[in-house]
Amino acid sequence: MKRRLLSMTLAVILGVTSLAGCSNNSVGSNKTGENTEITFWHSMGGKGGEAINSLVEEFNSSQDNITVIAEYQGSYDDSINKLKSSALSNSGPDVMQLYDIGTKWMIDSEYAIPMQDMVDKNDYDISSLEKNILDYYTIGGKLYSMPFNSSTPILFYNKTAFTEAGLTDEDIPTNFDEIIEVANKLAVKNGNKVSRYGYAMQIYGWFFEQFLIKQGLDYANEGNGRSGDATEVVFDSNNGALNIVEGWKTLVDSGVVGNFGRDGQNTLDAFSSGNVAMIVASTANLGDLKSKIGDSFELGTAYFPAVLEGDEGGVSVGGASLWIMDKGDEEKENAAFEFIKFMVSAETQVKWAQATGYFSVSTEAYELSEMNEYLDANPEFKTAIEQLREENNNSGAVLGVFPEARASIEENIEKVLNDEITPETAVDNMAKTINSALEKYNKSNK
Repeated sequence: MKRRLLSMTLAVILGVTSLAGCSNNSVGSNKTGENTEITFWHSMGGKGGEAINSLVEEFNSSQDNITVIAEYQGSYDDSINKLKSSALSNSGPDVMQLYDIGTKWMIDSEYAIPMQDMVDKNDYDISSLEKNILDYYTIGGKLYSMPFNSSTPILFYNKTAFTEAGLTDEDIPTNFDEIIEVANKLAVKNGNKVSRYGYAMQIYGWFFEQFLIKQGLDYANEGNGRSGDATEVVFDSNNGALNIVEGWKTLVDSGVVGNFGRDGQNTLDAFSSGNVAMIVASTANLGDLKSKIGDSFELGTAYFPAVLEGDEGGVSVGGASLWIMDKGDEEKENAAFEFIKFMVSAETQVKWAQATGYFSVSTEAYELSEMNEYLDANPEFKTAIEQLREENNNSGAVLGVFPEARASIEENIEKVLNDEITPETAVDNMAKTINSALEKYNKSNK
């Protein structure tokens, strides 16, 4: 197997993360007879990890030919760092769950078999998988990994607070100006102190990317890195970034929009506790939010808002996908593909969606009574599905330095909100940092 080892360290590409040993939190079984054992690395903790373990046990019990050993590897960054270390000795996993922004790096590393090769080899029909999710992981007409846990950002709002403020679902904001207008009606102030903000959002690079897509603008050149290797960002020259950063600053300066920093849990907790009436967050947060909110207020969901009035763009998916590692063992590769087919089947995806809040990557899941009964009982989940299928959605950018890029964007937005730098300086800083990283990355891959 050919592996082009990147000279740039992952500490640069992915940010500084510590290398730790493999977790002992694994699930599998010991079987006798003809049996192929494969290792599956994942980064799902909490309810997601419990669901992974349950599905692996179900797969192992469903047949006698393959045993999957599921091993939790910590965060996505931790997992990919461990992958690089293990790949040098060919001791890594057979199946790898990798976050969306690691796609370009994984392709360039040549550690994995393009999923398209396995699809073609097995004459596997992928037409039942959500097209807008497949599109993200398809580059140059080739599917590189199998979508698994997918999400989009949506607006969450406190319906009870809306009613108390004399607002209805017709008043749900669709852009930054409308957010301020509605937030002024939802905010609760005691003198100079705000006891409930009308709106808040985490300082998150993913949201920055989504706001670009809502404007219908690219993040980087070379067709967002999909028609060739991106060499520079274009969000500075197309004014998309400045629109976002200036708008974000105006939101916070309004006094009715909260800023809880870069830790997303702070914003989620403020919303679930009733201290914020509207937030944007991943659809994957819906299950936990519902659990925490309980009966304290009625929860509503709506499409992710735009920056400017008239923006007609959609959104891009986030989450992670499954990769088959190229270890030169055809038997294990075939076993890995059988496991992946099980994980994206309609029946499995129904269970996964119900357990985690991620939406199903299989369209056939919505033909099953279990899914329809679940959606009828939990109508908030329908928003993400409807938004996913909008025709104006965008596949988004692919960059080998995406984690570092997000860190730069978040750092600079935070400085703007804290009045340390201007929006113009922030955009300039972002572009210079990311362009420099792209130049180094591309040189290391020649």
